[in-house]
Amino acid sequence: MRKEPIFNAPASVVRCLAVLAAVHVVLWYLLPDHWNMQALQLLAFNPGRYAHVPQGGLLTWGPAIWSVLTYQLLHGDLTHLLFNSAWLLAFGGAIAQRIGGPRFLLFSVLAGVAGASMFLIFHFGEPVPMIGASGAVSGLMGGAFRFLFAAIDRGGFAMFRDSPRSIPLMTVRETLSDRRLQAAAAVLVLINLLTVLGASSLTSGDGIAWEAHLGGFLFGLLSFQYFEPPVPKRPKLEIVRPTLH
Repeated sequence: MRKEPIFNAPASVVRCLAVLAAVHVVLWYLLPDHWNMQALQLLAFNPGRYAHVPQGGLLTWGPAIWSVLTYQLLHGDLTHLLFNSAWLLAFGGAIAQRIGGPRFLLFSVLAGVAGASMFLIFHFGEPVPMIGASGAVSGLMGGAFRFLFAAIDRGGFAMFRDSPRSIPLMTVRETLSDRRLQAAAAVLVLINLLTVLGASSLTSGDGIAWEAHLGGFLFGLLSFQYFEPPVPKRPKLEIVRPTLH
């Protein structure tokens, strides 16, 4: 009997995992300690940067621009990296197969930006740096929920894993009214609440950046339809009647 893989891993997802792993190795194992701290200061997302107009050169105001992207590449420890990589593999594979590598990458990055934006709203002006791909991964989860339950209704999880392009996309209203999504969302909220109360160290601060999770998830859930590839138009069939001479 041929064993089926648990997850399909498109090349775009594998490359993302490789980049995250490479950045982690360089940051925590190859760079000297003083360079490591400097890199974190320049690349982590810090809401404190936006409380005043930055002065000076590129290294002063630049991080306020690029950190909404670069923070997604950094992780506090190996557990943090493995946790996000597992969820990226679980949901990113189906997303990448459905919309293609370039759209998958754009969708993931923008979900991470949405996560940083939500974190900024709750912590504007506070010097609380944030790192991790959790916002992007939460966006992938939100996007996957738009067709995960439809797949379960039709062919089970195997359909979600093996042929995500064949699954009809649920509307936002259909998704939000699905009790399974409501239950899954409640579990996610509970997990985030428990990790916050438990002061887990999956960010560069003292706890989980649940705001980034929420921002990324809402972005993925509400905007996924805009990343779907356009449906090719079928050519019109014309009936040619024979001409009698």
